[in-house]
Amino acid sequence: MRVLVVEDEVKMARASRRGLEQEGYAVDTAADGDQGWFQASEHPYDAIVLDVMLPDVDGFEVCRRLRAAGRWAPVLLLTARDAVPDRIDGLDAGADDYLVKPFAFGELLARVRALVRRGAMARPVVLTCGDVALDPAAHTVTRAGQPVELSPREFALLEFLLRHPGEVVTRTAILEHVWDYDYDGLSNVVDVYVGYLRRKLEQPFGRTLIRTVRGVGYALDPG
Repeated sequence: MRVLVVEDEVKMARASRRGLEQEGYAVDTAADGDQGWFQASEHPYDAIVLDVMLPDVDGFEVCRRLRAAGRWAPVLLLTARDAVPDRIDGLDAGADDYLVKPFAFGELLARVRALVRRGAMARPVVLTCGDVALDPAAHTVTRAGQPVELSPREFALLEFLLRHPGEVVTRTAILEHVWDYDYDGLSNVVDVYVGYLRRKLEQPFGRTLIRTVRGVGYALDPG
């Protein structure tokens, strides 16, 4: 397993490298955000330990750049900033975990092991399909760059469809994930809300987005 440690504090970088190597990891280090971004974009790391307070480019921005470039190595952010808004910013930037300094090195190792088990699956910060983009953190939707206002339930339905690209999603699965297991309302509620999405995301733009698979459910198919 190959890990990148991006840390500008020399002692911390050395200690992290030494400890990870003793656990059997191959470790590369970078001393600033630009170097960290370059190395992480060039090599397929199994995990990245990324300090937030870096010279030039901070850890949040490095993480954003990696996700925007389609680099999905799991990221553990290290920081002395323990305020809730900082943790939210880091996770919304695409990080997978957050560890506040000072910390026990055993905890760092445990979190790295968990990230390595998770693997480098695609976890985009902004979900897209064709010219449709949904940002879960900002709670915004655009099509062809134009903002589209959705209700909370419409937003949840679109997000669920976007998280299953290339799949036909059944009405039952939609009900269970966008509503809940105990929903006991209208039997055609999924079809009704798909209709709402079509009126907002298809008709004004003259292009399709959601394809009906008769007898099964729905799939995204941007026209």
